[in-house]
Amino acid sequence: MKTLLALCALVVLSECFRIPMIKGKTAREKLQERGLWEAFRQKYPYNPQIKFTQNGAESMTNDADLAYYGAISIGTPPQSFLVIFDTGSSNLWVPSVYCSSQACYNHHTFNPSKSSTFQWGQGNLSIQYGTGSMTGYLGYDTVVYCDITFFQLILKEICLPIAQTGSVVMFGEIDSSYYSGTLNWIPLSSKTYWQISVDSVTINGQVVACSGGCQAIVDTGTSLLVGPASDISNMNSWVGASTSQNGDAMVNCGSISSMPVVTFNINGVAFPLPASAYVSQSGSYCFTGFSGGQDSLWILGDVFIRQYYTVFNRQTNSVGLATAV
Repeated sequence: MKTLLALCALVVLSECFRIPMIKGKTAREKLQERGLWEAFRQKYPYNPQIKFTQNGAESMTNDADLAYYGAISIGTPPQSFLVIFDTGSSNLWVPSVYCSSQACYNHHTFNPSKSSTFQWGQGNLSIQYGTGSMTGYLGYDTVVYCDITFFQLILKEICLPIAQTGSVVMFGEIDSSYYSGTLNWIPLSSKTYWQISVDSVTINGQVVACSGGCQAIVDTGTSLLVGPASDISNMNSWVGASTSQNGDAMVNCGSISSMPVVTFNINGVAFPLPASAYVSQSGSYCFTGFSGGQDSLWILGDVFIRQYYTVFNRQTNSVGLATAV
């Protein structure tokens, strides 16, 4: 796939801006409706942890569960795109008119020749992924969110409700109307990603995962809650889930109200997840949002973030969490 990689200049925010987020049907939901999910899952295994590996190769992940998008524009005059605001990725890229891949046919493409502010960068870009590759052109241009031009984000807050609308990304200010109680600030354990230390995962006071502590990425670009396969298997067992023929952790939809709370203990503070937060329903089937990975690294994705108002503060290199309302 050929794409354009847009790199941005640095400015400082002095006021708050909000970008409405849209929750659409995920690729998983669309494929399940057409009876194609099992074949897709087998061909493209789900391993979101791979994008955080440090082996020198950027890794492509199966994004079948990504559902939250926001609108931006690039160039002058503006060319509009729906993009994923992903705290687990460092680059902004969109498909370009130079893309001849089938993957680009169903997406808006950027045309640099129609932007008066576009400047070509130095050389091309080629990235080898875990399940494929991409080639692109490096360039510089104006990026606009909600009619506001800015690039370096000092403070970002994200609130992701399960509803189709109502979720927002806010830049430059903390809005206490979106949470109750106080914000708990957690220092980053690594500045490479939004990585924090987790003390343990408990159910009914008993440690069921992350025994002795573990590392986790707070990632808006991952919809599920991901951890080592053995830990996730134990958690799913504790909540009464069984494995479907597709490898999903299924639960009885009628038992959600009686399923246990799963608590993530972080920086000495308990962050409980009720079953209503970690179980999703598709038709007559219900699944947990716990997915086993191939790495020791945990990913606190949308399953966790929907429950907690989340602040990404680069100025203090910390993540703030408070109960979302």
